[in-house]
Amino acid sequence: MRLEGKAAIVTGAGQGIGRATALALAREGADVLVADINPETGGKTAGEVRALGRKAAATRTDVTRLDDIRGMVDTAAATFGRLDILVNNAGILKVQDIFAQNEADWDRTFAVNVKGVFFCLQEAARRMREQKSGVIVNMASIAGRGGRPIMVDYAATKTAVISITRSAALALAPYGIRVNAVCPGIVDTAMWDHIDEIWGMQMLGLPRGEQRRRRLQAIPLGRLEQPEDVAKAIVFLCSDEADYITGQALNVCGGLEMD
Repeated sequence: MRLEGKAAIVTGAGQGIGRATALALAREGADVLVADINPETGGKTAGEVRALGRKAAATRTDVTRLDDIRGMVDTAAATFGRLDILVNNAGILKVQDIFAQNEADWDRTFAVNVKGVFFCLQEAARRMREQKSGVIVNMASIAGRGGRPIMVDYAATKTAVISITRSAALALAPYGIRVNAVCPGIVDTAMWDHIDEIWGMQMLGLPRGEQRRRRLQAIPLGRLEQPEDVAKAIVFLCSDEADYITGQALNVCGGLEMD
């Protein structure tokens, strides 16, 4: 097991990529604190981690609230006695035309996807600094590599996450803390169902699933990405196999983006 004896936090771990990551970390020997704004789904994931023979805890965490973030990190330290891994996965997306975006939506997207990422990173790094070791993986997106006309705010936040990753990698390297990001593409989750419905059906007038089919045709590897595909890349970045990798944003997208 590549992560035997490690303790991890995964935010947004109640479903999708976060859940898949929590379970993948557990299968490699890590104990996992499941942080999610939905205590029901978070608790379910924690139960699945325990079923794999690892310790688990769950916290209701709103990553836009500093008190919640501090409580999350404190709970992990109290439960496991250490903190080795943070996977900054929590994020939101709302598909809408550029002229439909309003200040409230913009602020909310940045609060979760940028402010939340930074302050979770900061609080986890405070704890990791005491150990002089740790790994942080931030959830970016290939949307952060280029423009997205129907999710301007989301794309901007993911570009910001890549920048935060690089700056934090430089700042935290002296403390033995590595910081990387992953950039998924079109992942088979509820978020993509939302994109298909709003972009494909409402904005383009396509039948249900047609926009998904068109996007699938653009993927060189010819299949829709699964949450587990992203989770496997995250496990690698958290392991000693990646101990000389920091400040990188790894595309995990089947070749859809090659920048």
